[in-house]
Amino acid sequence: MPIREVAPSVMGRGARPMVRGKFLYVGETKFFVRGVTYGPFQPNAEGSEYGTPERAERDFSLIAVNGMNAVRVYTIPPGWLLDIAKRHGLYLMIGLPWEQHITFLDDAKRADAIVERVRESVKSLAGHSAILCWVIGNEIPSPIVRWHGARKVERFLERLYSAAKEMDPGSLVTYVNYPPTEYLHLPFLDFVCFNVYLETQDRLDAYLSRLQNVAGDQPLVMAEVGLDSMRNGEEKQAAVLQWQVSTVFTAGCCGVFVFAWTDEWFRGGHEILDWNFGIVTREREPKVALEAVSAAFAKGPMQRQTYWPKISVIVCTHNGARTIGECLEGMARLEYPDFEVIVVDDGSTDDTANILRQHTTVRLVTTEHVGLSAARNAGMRAATGEIVAYTDDDASPDMHWLTYLAVAFQRSNDVGVGGPNIPPMDGEFVAQAVAHSPGGPVHVLLSDREAEHIPGCNMAFHKHALEAVGGFDEQFKIAGDDVDVCWKLQAMGGKLGFSPAAMVWHHRRNSVGAYWRQQLNYGRAEARLERKWPGKYSTMGHAMWEGRLYGGGIARALGWWSRRRIYHGTWGSALFQSVYHTTPDGMWALPLLPEWYLLIICLTGLSLLGFLWHPLFAAGPIAGVALVASVVQAGSSAKRHLHGSKHSGTKMWALVGGLHLLQPLARLVGRVGSGLTPWRQRGVSGFALPRSSSAGIWYEQWDSPEARIEALETMLRKAGAVVVRGDTYDNWDLELRGGVLGAARIRTTIEEHGSGRQLMRVGAWPKFAGRWMVIAAMLLLLSGSAMLQRHWVAGIVLATPAVALALWATRECGAALATVWRIVRPMAIKKGT
Repeated sequence: MPIREVAPSVMGRGARPMVRGKFLYVGETKFFVRGVTYGPFQPNAEGSEYGTPERAERDFSLIAVNGMNAVRVYTIPPGWLLDIAKRHGLYLMIGLPWEQHITFLDDAKRADAIVERVRESVKSLAGHSAILCWVIGNEIPSPIVRWHGARKVERFLERLYSAAKEMDPGSLVTYVNYPPTEYLHLPFLDFVCFNVYLETQDRLDAYLSRLQNVAGDQPLVMAEVGLDSMRNGEEKQAAVLQWQVSTVFTAGCCGVFVFAWTDEWFRGGHEILDWNFGIVTREREPKVALEAVSAAFAKGPMQRQTYWPKISVIVCTHNGARTIGECLEGMARLEYPDFEVIVVDDGSTDDTANILRQHTTVRLVTTEHVGLSAARNAGMRAATGEIVAYTDDDASPDMHWLTYLAVAFQRSNDVGVGGPNIPPMDGEFVAQAVAHSPGGPVHVLLSDREAEHIPGCNMAFHKHALEAVGGFDEQFKIAGDDVDVCWKLQAMGGKLGFSPAAMVWHHRRNSVGAYWRQQLNYGRAEARLERKWPGKYSTMGHAMWEGRLYGGGIARALGWWSRRRIYHGTWGSALFQSVYHTTPDGMWALPLLPEWYLLIICLTGLSLLGFLWHPLFAAGPIAGVALVASVVQAGSSAKRHLHGSKHSGTKMWALVGGLHLLQPLARLVGRVGSGLTPWRQRGVSGFALPRSSSAGIWYEQWDSPEARIEALETMLRKAGAVVVRGDTYDNWDLELRGGVLGAARIRTTIEEHGSGRQLMRVGAWPKFAGRWMVIAAMLLLLSGSAMLQRHWVAGIVLATPAVALALWATRECGAALATVWRIVRPMAIKKGT
């Protein structure tokens, strides 16, 4: 599929590359880096590491003729090399060399000197239009990073980044990483670069998916790929380079540099003679690899795709006049051979209809105001494509959005595919603050490619799969529809995929009031989802995602409080060293939850009882500490979100921190108001004494123990109960929830009685929520203390919630046990038989 490329004439006008979302641009045209590395060579008499201008002219002419548009150099080049590159329409990726192979941070003066050297090097060439980017470092050895510690190295690289930006503000700045230090967290970089040498296609493909998730919303460029022809032969080198280039582009990367242009290479004071990575010889004679690389670059980013399915793009809008025009302008820029755009106007009363009339190529479906899910279903029914892709009226797609979605579908058996949603860089001040605040649309990944959830502003499905699950549940009028449909498709056995390059620009709410209403509606949607999918939620009413959340909000906040664990391998020997975040301590996570505000309210109420019994005034300072914890958490999370952001400053930090405080409160109001309360009960009824008991079920035909337990689980679920399976460390099999305070746990065993006959023993016992019982006990102790001091009213007031908690827990355990025995006892054998 043809993709527009940057012409040399654009470069001649002085246009410099810039970053937009997951891609690089020159002017208004997307720029895919098709590069090769160059030098350094043995210095000549004049000390030049790049030979003579005449030789460079011949080399760059041949590089450009073979379809390349960028050259990577590892040291500061002379000015004439940039002029030659410009004449041939080539951009230079310029390395800033320094002594990164030694423990450079052990000496503060050395570190300062490195920063100053970087500053002077950038200053010497700043502003040249042939500069693609500056590289502030290349593969700092993993033992050196391990010696200093990752955070110290990250902070030092940020110093180098700032120094380069100070000298050349209009430039792009990056660092070239490699797998042994993959864990370095460098969000301040303009784009992410890696050197990766993997010689099997499936491994490279899988690792690129991982690197895309490491890069997040930043563009990803492969700064080196290659193969040594001395050891592997020229034919194999050509074949490997061809699929390496193809795989890099298909994975959604925005560029690749082949290592290297020529076999000639000088490093560490010596000419390297035992490697031949070049695609031309030392004498500049072409190898087979030159033609292979040239052909791979010529095919463009979507070179492996042969079939392009028809895609129906569906945009649902209700009073979206503020942004629908920009959305449809983005649709008009889509580059895809076979698609249609369907807009469902869900009873708009603003100027939306007039704006839609100006876009004659769009199919319009008009409905009464029926809500988001019903509107999505109306669009699905009108769609003629085999794939239906949804986005919102406040989102605008990247020009190759559909292309990357189609490739993802073709490469997998996924029933649905999503991609990232990125806030526009030029958004309003409040919208930028909201973009750095919790509660935005995020994707949840089970692996580097498989998703558990894809957000509604960027999701696509096979139409037949969506129809098979009945489309969207129309009870979800504003939000929650995307979560529900993802869970329905997965329950049907379908898998969801994620394409990191299939991006849309998504406007965030542009006022604090709009943000409050959005989070309030999300809280209401959570309540509906919990009623429909109770097993997907914890006892406190929070979604129990199996995968990892990617994006802002609570995902990044939890990352702030969690501890980074880096897999180094024994003595730092691992070739691929990754970072893992441990689960944050529960105490640190509490201020992120809506229920934290309930705790503060309860503590404040308890402190007011101090007028009846003075010791209870002590609850006031505790409430104050809880409130301060919320403020500290909000400020710290805001700092974390804004780290490396182009939008910073005290005013932005204060607003983002305030939104971090506001979001859990809005969710709490929406959740509680819609019935998602800590004291709710789901699917249990009746009452049985909360004590241990057992029964036996006789079977005449043999079946596996696992099948017996699954059958019991199915019967309990059909009865409406919320059932949770024990994990590999539990000595119980199933837990049936009564509520927040109590549950029933079940353990089974199978007796084999010969001839296929089996007796399944089922034991059940109550499980009281320990933390709540501790609270009840503490209240009773306080009540007793108050009564001993003859403060009868205070004692009664304190005893009442303690007794209520105990009775409520007993009721919940009893209801859960009653539900268990209502299923089991009709099948149980009589005692003595």
